[in-house]
Amino acid sequence: MSNFIQTLRFRHLALVEALAAHGTMHRATEALNMTQSTGSKMLMDVEAMVGCPLFVREPRGMRVTEMGELFVAHAREQLGRLKRFEEGFLAMRQGGYGTLVVGAIMGSAPDLVATTVADVKRARPHLTVRLVGETSDQILRLLERGDLDLAVGRVSDPRHRTMFAFEPLSNEPLAIVVRAGHALLSSGGPFSPADLIDQPWVLQPTATPARRTLDATFDRVGRRPTNVVEAESIFGILHLVQQSDAIALLPIAVARDHIRAGLLAELACTEVLTIAGFGLITRRDAPLSDAAVMFAAGLRRCVAAGLPAASAA
Repeated sequence: MSNFIQTLRFRHLALVEALAAHGTMHRATEALNMTQSTGSKMLMDVEAMVGCPLFVREPRGMRVTEMGELFVAHAREQLGRLKRFEEGFLAMRQGGYGTLVVGAIMGSAPDLVATTVADVKRARPHLTVRLVGETSDQILRLLERGDLDLAVGRVSDPRHRTMFAFEPLSNEPLAIVVRAGHALLSSGGPFSPADLIDQPWVLQPTATPARRTLDATFDRVGRRPTNVVEAESIFGILHLVQQSDAIALLPIAVARDHIRAGLLAELACTEVLTIAGFGLITRRDAPLSDAAVMFAAGLRRCVAAGLPAASAA
């Protein structure tokens, strides 16, 4: 074992990660409950170990160097794994059965994820399952850091394919929805995108897959809606549509229950709108825990049983 590995400690990793996150020695050491002098000496020790500077000292703080970025990435990964180990170990010591942390784009696969969680809990009632609902990009960052055991989402960046294994689960049909009683429902149809451009819209941010799909559709006719409210929250979009005459484009899996309840209605459209399918995402360099293997198998069973199609996810 190299002297570097023998000498490096988790506290060194925590300091470097905190410096990258906070940008100053004062805030980093405050977060770690240590003195600045201790932090400064510890950073000098780490930089002596690796043989190069990890940070550039500037008047307004500390900037991570290129080598520092590499160190920070590995520090976050190892600290995330240590945190996961601590949680699972403490849970088992207290009579539990560990913790499973799953990242999921809940707006796309609510039934699939919820059904799988329920199946896992029936098999292991004392296993703690924590769901982290974020965008796919955020989920991938958490998975890279070791904060998640696995994820359900999308991998759109080809560079991520080398780091993550992606197993497709389902495509994602979309629906154009309005509130119940909307005037468009009695205006015939089906509607083309050009028919709806001048309507008010509630849309997800421009970087989201659904928004990119809709914008591309409008671009083919040379115009985009100008009466727009943007909302990051799917649930915010649902409420805004129910309380106004606005139109929204949502995953059918999200809109389905509201349509069944009579709160929303789907507009017939001349085009079938879909976005890239989601799937099971795992790290290529990290073996899955028993609980994660069980969860992944549960996802596959649900897909084989037709759950995504049944839930229109």
